[in-house]
Amino acid sequence: MYAIVEIAGQQFKVEKGNKIYVNRLAAEKGAKVDFENVLLVDNAGAIKLGIPTIAGAKVSATVVDHIKGDKVLIFHKKRRKGYQKMNGYRHSFTQLTIDSIIA
Repeated sequence: MYAIVEIAGQQFKVEKGNKIYVNRLAAEKGAKVDFENVLLVDNAGAIKLGIPTIAGAKVSATVVDHIKGDKVLIFHKKRRKGYQKMNGYRHSFTQLTIDSIIA
């Protein structure tokens, strides 16, 4: 059984027991979170498709940790002008473990 769920403006394919990384959520480490924007549920070939979401369906997850991704470097240069600039950042993610899918 899997589901397509919208979390923080992005769509993820989730199954029970999966670990996924989403944009940082405002939830404490170890907290339980529920997502009710379930777009599709596939239960052994029986597909339920929401228009736009499935009423009464939800995905429960547990916040495992808040982490930062790999560093992304941004380099700007204008040739023959002596101008160059280097910036970088690390994106914040929340690691979730999917506990259950209720359809």
